[in-house]
Formats: sequence, C-alpha cells, structure tokens
Amino acid sequence: MTWTITEHWLDNAKHVPSPFFNARPDNNDISLLVIHNISLPPAQFGGPYVEQLFLGTLDPNEHPYFETIAGFEVSAHCFIRRDGSVIQFVGFDCRAWHAGVSEFAGRDQCNDYSIGIELEGTDSLPYTAEQYDTLVELSNTLLACYPLLSRSRITGHEFIAPHRKTDPGIAFDWRRYKSALR
Repeated sequence: MTWTITEHWLDNAKHVPSPFFNARPDNNDISLLVIHNISLPPAQFGGPYVEQLFLGTLDPNEHPYFETIAGFEVSAHCFIRRDGSVIQFVGFDCRAWHAGVSEFAGRDQCNDYSIGIELEGTDSLPYTAEQYDTLVELSNTLLACYPLLSRSRITGHEFIAPHRKTDPGIAFDWRRYKSALR
C-alpha cells in the first residue's frame, strides 16, 4: 500500500483519536522514529485491548494483567496489527505519550520530537511479513514527509529507555527492516 499524509494523519489508516496526547514544544522538530511492541494480554493478538488502552477505556476486570496497567495514560501515533493494518491514534504533529523517560543522542524527552509506532507483538515472537511491509512503507512515507527524520534517527524503545524497556526486542529484525528502507 502507498501511504499518504494529510494534515499529519495517514489517509489510508483507521483513525481512532486518543485523548492521551498534547502539543509538541516545536511542531517542526519531528526528528526521531521509535519502534515499539505491545500485545494485550501479553502475547495474545487480535483483540480490542490495545485500542482500548490507548483510548483509556480498558476494563481492568477483563483480564488479571489489565489490573496492573489500569489507569495508564499512554498512546502511540500508530499501531500496526499482525495483518499489517494500521490504526492511527495521534496526529504526527502532536506529542503522543509512548516513550516515557527516554534519551536519544544526548537529548531527553523523546516524546517531544519523536513519532512512536507500535507493532502488535512481543520481544521474543517473530513479527509478520505484513508488519514489516507496512512498517517499511510507513517509515518511507514519514521519512519523505518530515525532513528531520533520517535512517540514522530510527531506533527502538529499548535503546532510548535502557534498563526500563526491551521492545521491540530480540525478535525484531533490524537488518531486514533497515535494508528495505529507501
């Protein structure tokens, strides 16, 4: 699929606006792409729970794990499901709440200047071909649209929040992903 962006929203994605975002300190400073993973419950795919988490509607009674994350106010710009479909929660010009305490190249507060993409997955289970295809095309679109982004400014959550985060994890094939970028 060819992706296009209109007013910082993907034209071909499902739009589900999250309440968990705010203004960036500088709208023109979109200069980092952060890759994450998430699955709810952990290692279970295809349900509505990630979407509910990013909307603040996750019911803690649905699963014992949800009690541990009840009340979290988190979001990402985009979520790529196992089939390669994309849900966008926050406009790229806004600050999604995905990185937390973080630092890249000596600069902290990565949410201020990054775009966060969540892959439906875990650190240790392989991602799907459809996810890689979508991630590559989406990344190429973002690289073309936001001139401060570059291949050298794409990283994983584990690298900007070491000792705290491990995603996208050992299952993510960085070589496959980066070699496919234009």
